[in-house]
Amino acid sequence: MLLIPAIDIKDGQCVRLKQGRMDDVTVFSEDPVAVAVRWLDAGCRRLHIVDLDGAFAGEPRNRSLIQAITERMGSVPVQVGGGIRSLETLAAYLEAGVAQVIIGTRAVEEPSFLEEAVREYPDRITLGLDARHGQLATEGWDQTSSVSALEFARWAGELAIAAIVYTDIERDGMLSGLNVEATREIAQACNTPVIASGGITDLTDLEKLKSAFRQSTGTLLGAITGRAIYAGTLDFRAGQTLLDGDG
Repeated sequence: MLLIPAIDIKDGQCVRLKQGRMDDVTVFSEDPVAVAVRWLDAGCRRLHIVDLDGAFAGEPRNRSLIQAITERMGSVPVQVGGGIRSLETLAAYLEAGVAQVIIGTRAVEEPSFLEEAVREYPDRITLGLDARHGQLATEGWDQTSSVSALEFARWAGELAIAAIVYTDIERDGMLSGLNVEATREIAQACNTPVIASGGITDLTDLEKLKSAFRQSTGTLLGAITGRAIYAGTLDFRAGQTLLDGDG
């Protein structure tokens, strides 16, 4: 299992939001490339990037910066989300060296787009499922739909997607612990590896997640961490070591 550092970009800076609210921003660095190098030097084996400006605008806003980060990461896979709502945008990121693109809003609002993207780029598409009380949210988490995250995951799991990133919005950026049970339910509902996201605080949260999946039929690819590694409540190397341990 992988511990995956998150770099959320807003106005060219590395930031974290609380519960996805753009009016509750903490800036951790004005140099996202330097932040990426920090995690590369710490031994990260996958990097998660979100273009927050793009997520709200509906199209990329930090593409050149993301490409610079991707190039600096070398052979370490980079997954990118935020404002990817067309095949042209998707293709441009993949051509720039991004390993996988994350589609969220348009996939939920137009499932046929997800099917088309997967046909064009099998195993290069990751589905982003962001949920508030079990219901999917879109438009940079600004809108809550009537679509159940669990049911959508069950349907999407039949497609050739690379993974599902499942985020509990209420916990994201709050250092309140992962929604382990909901993450496990999503993983058990589909035939796709799941990446947990939202609320990691410390090693205890990772141990709970790891323990929950020891007896689960679902597959956990890893967990995304943001505020915890920036605020210092979680040491990245220690977290990856824990996930690498037996069981």
